[in-house]
Amino acid sequence: MSVTATAISPAVGSFRLSRSPRGIPRFRMACATPLPLLRLVADSMAADMRAGLAVDGGSDLKMILSYVDSLPTGNERGLFYALDLGGTNFRVLRVQLGGKEERVEATEFEQVSIPQELMFGTSEELFDFIASGLAKFAQKEGGKFHLPHGRQREIGFTFSFPVKQTSIDSGILNKVDQGLCCLWNGTEVTCSWKQWLETMRHIIHCIHCAWQQKAGKDVVACLNEAMERQGLHMQVSALVNDTVGTLAGARYWDDDVMVAVILGTGTNACYVERMDAIPKLQGYKSSSGRTVFPLTEFDREMDAASINPGEQIFEKTISGMYLGEIVRRVLLKLAEAATLFGNSVPEKLSMPFLLRTPHLCAMQKDNSEDFQAVGSILYEVAGVNFSAHATISKYS
Repeated sequence: MSVTATAISPAVGSFRLSRSPRGIPRFRMACATPLPLLRLVADSMAADMRAGLAVDGGSDLKMILSYVDSLPTGNERGLFYALDLGGTNFRVLRVQLGGKEERVEATEFEQVSIPQELMFGTSEELFDFIASGLAKFAQKEGGKFHLPHGRQREIGFTFSFPVKQTSIDSGILNKVDQGLCCLWNGTEVTCSWKQWLETMRHIIHCIHCAWQQKAGKDVVACLNEAMERQGLHMQVSALVNDTVGTLAGARYWDDDVMVAVILGTGTNACYVERMDAIPKLQGYKSSSGRTVFPLTEFDREMDAASINPGEQIFEKTISGMYLGEIVRRVLLKLAEAATLFGNSVPEKLSMPFLLRTPHLCAMQKDNSEDFQAVGSILYEVAGVNFSAHATISKYS
């Protein structure tokens, strides 16, 4: 049995501001977490994991059963389809497997953007659109792809939103916790940043409410019914989230793989657990206390300003959607309290979600003596005339 878990445990770092001999502020950041704290976090997480396995709601750490009781062995043969539904698009894939000797004989995939109006529509409209795209993709089947005689096409369904699974091929959509702000990434804005922020908050709230209206639906049944309406002879054989799919894909090549982790817009993990270690699977009830994990002031402030305060805390501390915003808040605090960028605070630095994870990646890769890439990004994105006010020193 594989179990997916959503944890609540942030990384802890320290920040230091010193002066160079010329009086220029020098910013240092140490990302090392003290070993005793790491041990405390690990022990607390293990305790929460056991409590979450004992009973639903027994822990802040969600331990969601996947109902996957067997993983690939490499002996699989035949034609298989996969559908990955994210927030703003879906991907369809077909793969021809040839067993231990041939392994993966051929693969093809397509990505389809979901029109924004469908995100606000009914579940039937959304799944009809998905099934239509899947049907068009299936019509192109040929060449190295062939379905064994007498077999129906099977599809694995990866669904990137919280569901309450009751079996390997059924799951009820829970309330949606992920912010779908990626719908407006890249949109050009001509209003002030305050107007822009209020507009974005309204858009995110509307999308959030639209997905909430779809809650309570069996997403597998929705997809199966939509495929039937399209005349597509295909059946969902497994509903999994992205971590379980990652684990299954890795196990196909390596029998020793036991854990999979997703670190992206959302964060999640899954691992293989013994059946006898999951009391709630056997109907056993138990109670457990809560464990508090350390959060920085920036984590707490960002959580409070989100559309779902108190939820998905771990995701908000390390996921791609939020990392840039955490760094922006840190820089703003240093600019205001320690005059990191001189006596004035760059106006653009006050704009929420101004910095994005790709910006952080680019700055992290800058190993030059004068941090030219860092200065360029801060200037172009945040309006910071970096070289005139501060220097950065980073160390391991």
